[in-house]
Amino acid sequence: MLTAKQHELLQFIQQRLEATGISPSFEEMKDALDLRSKSGVHRLISALEERQFIRRLPNRARALEVLRQPENTTRPAVANDVTPARPARTTPEPANDVIEVPLHGRIAAGLPIEALEDSRSLPVPAALLGAGEHYALEVSGDSMVEAGILDGDYALVKRTDSARDGEIVVALIRGEEATLKYLWREKGGMVRLDPANSAYDPQLYPAGDVLVQGKLAGLLRRYN
Repeated sequence: MLTAKQHELLQFIQQRLEATGISPSFEEMKDALDLRSKSGVHRLISALEERQFIRRLPNRARALEVLRQPENTTRPAVANDVTPARPARTTPEPANDVIEVPLHGRIAAGLPIEALEDSRSLPVPAALLGAGEHYALEVSGDSMVEAGILDGDYALVKRTDSARDGEIVVALIRGEEATLKYLWREKGGMVRLDPANSAYDPQLYPAGDVLVQGKLAGLLRRYN
């Protein structure tokens, strides 16, 4: 049996899909159901998914498909009292949501500069991000141009404290300065941070001076 809120959410999702072909965002669902937080939406979505009223579309973050509806809306629904959902009009497949990720200042792609923290956020298509926690940094400098990372780009970073040799990482140096570079571990307890620009030299530091704060997951570029 669906609860009143589960039924209300199912109807809202179906109506939005029929009207636009795009599943509503969690924020829109929260507002439509007058919930206090998105965690309530997550619980309702999970319950509907477990009962096979909806499914999450693979490789499309937060995109939903309605599989079936209760037979009528004037009495409580029961598990076996269902009919296939009315097919939506010919509309595009639900599109990816946009996720707001924290934007933490500027990061050097040349010489290390201090990483600035602020309270801004950056809207990012969910398809660009995989699992895990992410943040964004604005690139400053040209030392990674041969890797296709340009001054003014936004680096999308997966938060992690570990990385393999050869990966592009955000490295915090001596707890004060951050830089975007290829990571290599050298013999003798040294870490080498390599640029992707032949005009720049690699940077060598004792391993204890370098802290990995994330790995490059993607890029956003604004064309003016």
